[in-house]
Amino acid sequence: MKAPATRRRLRTAGVAIALLLAVAAGVVGMWRPWTPPPSAAPVGAPAAAAGTASEAIAPAPLTLPDHPTVLVFGDSWTYGSAATVPTLGYAYLLADLIGGETIVNGVRGSGYLKPGLDGPTFGERIAALDPSLAPDLVIIQGSINDRAQGVEGYREAVTSAWDALAATYPDAVIVVLGPAPHELPVGAATARIDTDLGELAGARGWWYLSPIARNWITEQNYLDVIDVEVGRKHPSTDGHRYLAEKLAAALEELRAAPVTEAGGSETTPDE
Repeated sequence: MKAPATRRRLRTAGVAIALLLAVAAGVVGMWRPWTPPPSAAPVGAPAAAAGTASEAIAPAPLTLPDHPTVLVFGDSWTYGSAATVPTLGYAYLLADLIGGETIVNGVRGSGYLKPGLDGPTFGERIAALDPSLAPDLVIIQGSINDRAQGVEGYREAVTSAWDALAATYPDAVIVVLGPAPHELPVGAATARIDTDLGELAGARGWWYLSPIARNWITEQNYLDVIDVEVGRKHPSTDGHRYLAEKLAAALEELRAAPVTEAGGSETTPDE
């Protein structure tokens, strides 16, 4: 007589265990500790203002006059550090390559959060720019100098600086030239800056040129481009010439970029 009761208890326990397993399976299906929850934005998500996500906007093809005036704004690479003389830096050499004039504003050590050796942060320097310069194109370069400053406040500083730059030169096209690797492999902080700047530029519909993504500096050409001794990991004179040529070619690509229409089809500027 005890056997049926025992079997009933076993069946009841089996049902309870099955229910517990089913609930557990459902929980595991909804929560995977190795992946972020669906509502969480990925690290480095694009932000249009103070850290809010935003869709990327397709930039228009770069349109410049035959002899453009270009303001090149940046850090020590723009200054021309490690070239034989600073005026052999990439920003100066760019003028002849595009058949125009460059106005060079480079401050060594400067970044969006970090003050430089010869001047303050990017935002403070932009606030001091002369509005009467009226450039056709502004190239804002860098900066790897913010590597040690951390994530906090970075996107806000970039957004504020770019807002001021656009307000100072409302008729200029603005192209963002991201940080170039001064050493290989590319450090995590440099890669994070590259991602942040690319996403913030995309949210504005600005062109973003990433020397990292474009492989301008690789293991094969690193010592030809970067002076690791006297230049303290800045481009050599030959390296500046190389970077000027790469930048000029990239700008030409942007001028020939297809127009993306609202419906998603693409046409070339001549069509």
